[in-house]
Amino acid sequence: MNPIRWDLGEGLVVRTLVPDEDVELFELIDANRDRLRPWMIWEPTTRTPADARDFIQRSLASEADREANGIWVDGRLAGSIGLSVDLYANSGEIGYWLGTGYEGRGLVTRACARFFDFGFDELGLHRMELCAAVQNDRSRAVALRLGMTEEGLARHGSRVHDGYLDLVLYGILEDEWRARR
Repeated sequence: MNPIRWDLGEGLVVRTLVPDEDVELFELIDANRDRLRPWMIWEPTTRTPADARDFIQRSLASEADREANGIWVDGRLAGSIGLSVDLYANSGEIGYWLGTGYEGRGLVTRACARFFDFGFDELGLHRMELCAAVQNDRSRAVALRLGMTEEGLARHGSRVHDGYLDLVLYGILEDEWRARR
């Protein structure tokens, strides 16, 4: 996989993580467990920097996906963003999270928009998706700010540490995205 490094201005950089950043990633996860736990199935299984390193290495080994990218603000790791690519469907699904203190600044919306440009312009994808838990108002707002269409509900579409969450599916097509840009 070719690493990503996008300077999005105002101190915001999206960059592919490297295995040696496992401790920094783990510390950010560890400091944000309470806010990650309701949404992320991987939170309880990320117990050591080695777990974070394994995630980074698996992501780097994928030829299609663009996972394990850090969202950096003024040189500090603020969160993570990734794109899972379905080559057969010619589509991608974006996923992300931010640490406490970084939300409400438009960082995720800007990072997602750059991933949409990348997916449509560089990877030649036809469709981008975002899934958010019904109760996750912040992620649902990101989808709306990006001009995505609410397409449906997946009952118990995501497993989390204490059960299942209903997911709202959002999508945007290449021509819709280009019309917005």
